[in-house]
Amino acid sequence: MWPAYVINLADNTARLAAVSGVLGGQGVAFRRIDAVNGWKLGPAEIAAAYDAARNARDGRQPLVPAEIGCYLSHIAAWEQIAAGDAPGGFVFEDDFDATSDLARVMTALSTDATGDWDMVKLFTLDPAVPLGAARDLAPGVRIGIPYRVPTCLIGYGLTRAAAARLAARARPFFRPVDEDQKFVWETGLRVALVLPPPVVLGDQQTVTGTIGRARRDGRRGGLGQALHRLLYGLRYRRALARHRRAEGWQA
Repeated sequence: MWPAYVINLADNTARLAAVSGVLGGQGVAFRRIDAVNGWKLGPAEIAAAYDAARNARDGRQPLVPAEIGCYLSHIAAWEQIAAGDAPGGFVFEDDFDATSDLARVMTALSTDATGDWDMVKLFTLDPAVPLGAARDLAPGVRIGIPYRVPTCLIGYGLTRAAAARLAARARPFFRPVDEDQKFVWETGLRVALVLPPPVVLGDQQTVTGTIGRARRDGRRGGLGQALHRLLYGLRYRRALARHRRAEGWQA
């Protein structure tokens, strides 16, 4: 099985204990990635990683410090996978839980030699999402290319080459890390999804506060910002439709 990495803030000991139980209960060893606490980054560190000017022009909304730290944490995981000897790796955020199928799916993905995906998502809130070029991965498990890549990077796998590609192009970023992976025509990666998803939401409590809460607290109001977000969504959907048509996507 490819190596597994868990992104975890040092202060979130309860979360680490919980995911240790989840993975250990299925015989999955993992390496801890010391997560970057965005709230502790200085202005120079933020400026080196985050393109605020491009965010204002092309992003949906400004990133909060926790999102910047989250992106940097995933980059650290990609760099470890890219530098490793294994053909790929799995990355988990420390607020996940799992079905009893997780280890079986991870093993199947680690030995999947079809070469038709670069990254595979292990979680989605919509278990009925249609898949293109769907096939059996293991008994009772399907894999395929979703029309729209699900949001959230709570659990995913990627090849070593994909990890190296993402790490090399990541900085400076202007969108959240999970949102960036939805722009597959920019990353050049084939992002697949496993159904039913073996990863589910776990404990969302954290000692540093959740990203969602920070985003809501820091969101700019007003008609102008609402229109900006609306146009952002429209541009994304149009670009996605063009990309899927060009590649001949069919459910």
